[in-house]
Amino acid sequence: MSVLTARGLRKSYSGVEVVSGVKLDVARGECFGLLGPNGAGKTTTLRLCLGLIEPDAGEIELLGEPVPRRAREARARVGVVPQFDNLDPDFTVAENLVVFGRYFGMAAREIEARMPALLEFAGLAGRGAAKIATLSGGMKRRLILARALVNDPQILFMDEPTTGLDPQARHLIWERMRHLTQEGKTLVLTTHFMEEAERLCQRLAIMDRGRIIAEGSPRALIAEHIEPQVLEVHGPGYEAWMQRACSLAPRVERAGDTVFVYAQDVAPILKTLGGEKDLAYLHRRASLEDVFLKLTGRDLRD
Repeated sequence: MSVLTARGLRKSYSGVEVVSGVKLDVARGECFGLLGPNGAGKTTTLRLCLGLIEPDAGEIELLGEPVPRRAREARARVGVVPQFDNLDPDFTVAENLVVFGRYFGMAAREIEARMPALLEFAGLAGRGAAKIATLSGGMKRRLILARALVNDPQILFMDEPTTGLDPQARHLIWERMRHLTQEGKTLVLTTHFMEEAERLCQRLAIMDRGRIIAEGSPRALIAEHIEPQVLEVHGPGYEAWMQRACSLAPRVERAGDTVFVYAQDVAPILKTLGGEKDLAYLHRRASLEDVFLKLTGRDLRD
């Protein structure tokens, strides 16, 4: 059963179409990823689905409610984790949760009853009286996640939830997100971390220049769009070696001073590196990041 559907979404700003006919279908209880380079239209798509801005064309249904016409009713059952920290620094940890709960019309008694479980979920048990300034970056992100759960939402929209976190904090957030899907909650996630999407998402869509250009499970997208083995080669003299690699592999790319070789079997190519003492290499399996770069390009987006 779908909890979010969108058909033919379009949105333009100053004559530039930033969302161009997007179609989405998110099932209950899944983690659905929306990936794309900067400016691809991901955040605008989320804002459209939440009813925060109106589409120029298209239809949206969120938790059975037409959006934007009944967006307020739908958002009563939605949680949002924004990309940037917007906790109130003048309030304590607990006060941030209480104030947010009041936005949903929750009684103080109801919020207080949920408080211990929310703080435990965030790894902040016993820190309810702490000021926001005393929290680490990871603690703040976990608190924002707990805050998004204060109204016990059915679906959470998460815009780059682990940006700026160290690996330990990121892995802890991932564990919390997996726990939420195991409880039956639906997650809609945007991220620039391909490993994050590959680990967490049952399905995902890759977006570029306002359009969905690929959709499926991470493993299915890798199998469909990329060769299974990758060599990354760099070092003095890589240009001459690259010419040899081009005759042996179906696809060879260069980014800076690194050569990327994609193939079904890299054994013949590895043999050519035996006498190349100045070249260093990494042999690995293809990943979602390889798919992303193939479909959206390696050029920097600002």
